[in-house]
Amino acid sequence: MKIRGKQIALVGGTLGFALAGIAGCGTAQSTPSQANNNVAASQKNTGSAANTSPIQVVAAENEYANVVSQIGGTYVHVTAIMSDPNTDPHTYEASPQTAKAIAGAQLVIQNGLGYDDFMNKLESASTNANRKVIDVQTLLGLPDSTPNPHLWYKPTTMPQVAKAIVKDLSAIDPAQASYFQDNEQKFEQSLQPWYKELATVKKEFPNAPVATTEPVCDYMLEASGMKNMTPWAFQAAVMNGTDPAPQDVTLQENLFKQHKVKVFLYNQQVVDPMTTSLLNLAKQNHIPVVGVYETMPTGHTYQSWMLDEVQDLQNALKNHVSTETLS
Repeated sequence: MKIRGKQIALVGGTLGFALAGIAGCGTAQSTPSQANNNVAASQKNTGSAANTSPIQVVAAENEYANVVSQIGGTYVHVTAIMSDPNTDPHTYEASPQTAKAIAGAQLVIQNGLGYDDFMNKLESASTNANRKVIDVQTLLGLPDSTPNPHLWYKPTTMPQVAKAIVKDLSAIDPAQASYFQDNEQKFEQSLQPWYKELATVKKEFPNAPVATTEPVCDYMLEASGMKNMTPWAFQAAVMNGTDPAPQDVTLQENLFKQHKVKVFLYNQQVVDPMTTSLLNLAKQNHIPVVGVYETMPTGHTYQSWMLDEVQDLQNALKNHVSTETLS
C-alpha cells in the first residue's frame, strides 16, 4: 500500500554523496533521541555502564526508539528519525544525517507497511551483513495488503517488538542479556494500566459510535470496543493525501450534523482544509474532540502516551470533555 509521502527523497545531496563521507569513519555519532531523555526521567537503570561502546540503534519512529531505550538502558545509544509531533510524518524527508546514522547502526527498527519505505532504501545503500533489522510488519507476519500501518496503537504490537529487541540486543552484547530481559519484563508490566483502561472503556461504553479523520488510532478504537462510523474510503483518502469522494464527505459531515457520534478523534499531525472544516463542524455540534498523534509527543514514554489517549477518550465519552492536544 502506498502511504502519502512515503516515497521519500533525500535532501541536501544524493544518497551516494551522503554515504561517501562515512567510509572508514566507523560507528555513526548521532544525537541522542528524545526517547533517551524521556526514559532517563521515568526509569532508573539497574545495571552499570561497563560497556564503553553502547550499541548503536536507529528507529524510524520515536515510539519504537523509546521502547528500545527502555530495554537497552545505558547499553544503547538510540537515534529516532521521525520524532517531531508537530509535523506531518507523511512529508518526512530523509537527510544525509539519517543516512549516516543508519550506516553506523547495529540495530534498526522500522514499522513497514509502506510507512517508512525510505529506511529500506537507506539500508540497501549502506549494506552491513552484521546489522540487525526489526521490521514490525514482518515480525507480526502482516501482508503488504494490510490497510492500516499505524501498528503501535495495537495493544499486542509492542510486547512482540520488545521481545525481538531483547533477542537482538542480547545477540550483540550477550553479557547484558539478563539486564535486557529484566527491562523487557518491566516494560510489559508497565503496559498493564493501558490494558486495564481499554477494558474499562469497552465495558462502560460498548460499541460507542465515534468518528476519525484517518485510521491513526483505529487499532486502539477496536481494542476499546468503539464503533468507527467514518467510512473507510474516507479515512484511506485522507491518509493517502487524496480527495475523498463527495458522498463520503457528506456521510462524514452528517455524523456531526445529525449527532451520530459521541467523539471525534482528530489527527493533530495531518491538518488540511478538509480536516479543519470537520474539526469546526464537530465543535459547532458540540461533539467532543480527542487529538491523536502518529509521533510520540514530547515528554511521554510509549506507555504514558497510549494511556493518555485512552483516558482522553474515556473523558470525552463520560464527561463530554475535549482534549485536543497532549502536553
